[in-house]
Amino acid sequence: MADVVAHFPIARPRRLRRTSALRELVAETRLSVNDLVAPLFVREGIAAPLPIVSLPGVMQHTVESLCTEVRELVALGVKAVILFGVPAQKDAVGSGAFDPQGIVQVALRQLRSEFADRVVLMADLCVDEYTNHGHCGVLDARGDVDNDLTLEIYAKAAVAQANAGAHVVAPSGMMDGQVAAIRGALDAAGHTDVAILAYSAKYASGLYGPFRDAVDVQIVGGGDRKGYQQDWRNAREALTEVEADIAQGADMVMVKPALSYLDVIVAVRAITNLPVAAYHVSGEYAMIKAAAANGWIDHDTVALEQLTAIKRAGADVILTYFTRWFAERANGSATATGSPS
Repeated sequence: MADVVAHFPIARPRRLRRTSALRELVAETRLSVNDLVAPLFVREGIAAPLPIVSLPGVMQHTVESLCTEVRELVALGVKAVILFGVPAQKDAVGSGAFDPQGIVQVALRQLRSEFADRVVLMADLCVDEYTNHGHCGVLDARGDVDNDLTLEIYAKAAVAQANAGAHVVAPSGMMDGQVAAIRGALDAAGHTDVAILAYSAKYASGLYGPFRDAVDVQIVGGGDRKGYQQDWRNAREALTEVEADIAQGADMVMVKPALSYLDVIVAVRAITNLPVAAYHVSGEYAMIKAAAANGWIDHDTVALEQLTAIKRAGADVILTYFTRWFAERANGSATATGSPS
């Protein structure tokens, strides 16, 4: 036996972990600022940016401060942002989502004018921020979301966002047929080059609380979105949703949230060669901030560990509130591996 061991020594993976340089050399997953998208909030009717208490470090911006933020992100090497609007007035159909003078459309025009194609301008395409009932669609007489009437609104919103300068529209309402309706409307309006990032597997998660603070959304009557967002117990269902969106013309597909659904990201990666995105959502961000503020975890280590896990699971693109943090600590470099410094 000794002779066998002598000729066939046991594997010693620790040899390749001894130094930082060795670990960098053999790292399987490399996270880059190019992988990240910064979610940004722009609010109508405010004179100065407002901090979002449940999202430390994140603001509701004016159009002017939004432009400043994007300018700084671009200087740090960030390649993409996604806009969410907070209107001054809300109504039953969410008309601010498709109004040419709606807050996101105003912001998009300003950003496209300044940055042209130097940064990818994405726009969340939904109406929950704009409706007075807080749902992601138009309600019928019974108070249920009417899928097909909502598609008409989404189509108008997509064209409005494209007209204003969006490179990518990102439907997030989980309506059946939303990608086909949006693709048809964009193409008919001459926006054949505008891409669709489909929130294909969006779960009815409990991790969206800080986001709803950020966009001032409350569902009237204490309701929920379980009738159209996915049941967190189901994974195979997500693949059905993803395949449907791909068939309808999605250019990218997304899983949301990210950390609790790493298995879904892996499964989606296995069935498509399209870019796969994942949204590291507000609750996932806020938990790190809260735990770090209490001294329970190391903020930078855990943030980097979580983002790397999402990339390792198969996401090509990560929407995260840590985008600026990562870019700053990577000093705006094209690739940042290990711990950003």
